[in-house]
Amino acid sequence: MSNERSQAYTQAGVDIAAGNALVSRIKTLVQSTHTRGVLSDIGGFGGLFRPDLNGMEEPVLVSSTDGVGTKLKLAFACQKHDTVGVDLVAMSVNDILVQGATPLFFLDYFATGKLDVNLAHTVISGVAEGCRQAGCALLGGETAEMPDMYAPGEYDLAGFCVGIVDNAKIIDGSTIRMGDTIVGIASSGLHSNGYSLARKILAESGLKNDDPFPGESGVSTSEVMLRPTIIYVEAVRQLLRDINIKGMAHITGGGFYDNIPRVLPNQVEARINFGSWAIPPVFAWLKENGNLSWPEMLQIFNAGIGYVLILPPDQTEEAISRIQAFNLQAWHIGDIAQRSPDNEQVVISF
Repeated sequence: MSNERSQAYTQAGVDIAAGNALVSRIKTLVQSTHTRGVLSDIGGFGGLFRPDLNGMEEPVLVSSTDGVGTKLKLAFACQKHDTVGVDLVAMSVNDILVQGATPLFFLDYFATGKLDVNLAHTVISGVAEGCRQAGCALLGGETAEMPDMYAPGEYDLAGFCVGIVDNAKIIDGSTIRMGDTIVGIASSGLHSNGYSLARKILAESGLKNDDPFPGESGVSTSEVMLRPTIIYVEAVRQLLRDINIKGMAHITGGGFYDNIPRVLPNQVEARINFGSWAIPPVFAWLKENGNLSWPEMLQIFNAGIGYVLILPPDQTEEAISRIQAFNLQAWHIGDIAQRSPDNEQVVISF
């Protein structure tokens, strides 16, 4: 590119050469996520994808979009940018997985005030890693350099996922009945929710990012707070082949109380037995230092359960065993009961 042609934009704070350098560097990352359906490489106006519709009678596309939220503020403070891309992918692919969909492709949006090619490459490396874990293609994206929009060294992320499911296999919770069991799959920690409160508690506690985190031997506070969200696609897709999963919930913002009811018929309620799963130390620490009750915690955070399955009781043990084969912990954390007129749809026994 002619330096003369780009000079005016460079003087305004936008480095076209840096943008081109980033595209060149991430090509290998993007190609490492390609699946059989990808028909294009990055650099075009749109990504091309041809889905395999074999065996599907009525294919339905399922889409989701999300960001990483204020967890990014911790990434900036710790100067650790290699995991937030995994978070970005996880938040969208786990959402469409709830409806039984297989993720096909993902698009990312990276916006910053001044483009740091090395930093952006690190972030997008995480996005590519998330896509590989989810088995979907990083089909394309957008890098936006916008002077004066962001503080130096800061950026924002958004992600967009498209998946597919046969209409007859959509999981919407409509077959959930009294007596069904609730299986919880472990989270890695906070995942990507509740960070506005978590950061406030962290700041008021005086605990520094490099300090050892209480209750976790040999692990720093930054490592605990920036653990990436678990991507549940591989384990759950394997279960869907022959386990009668009636409903699923991704435990994100709103915790147990807001997410589980999204898949429950009106006439039933979820009765959760608190303490039936292992709660990571970070949640006990947040509760104590934030002067919060466990009901408050379960309204804001996942408290150690990142994903919930609802299934027939005679398949509970098999489902838990098969989940554990993917190095994920899982527990029978509750049951479905008839809804009491005055109850919320999630009743937690403490």
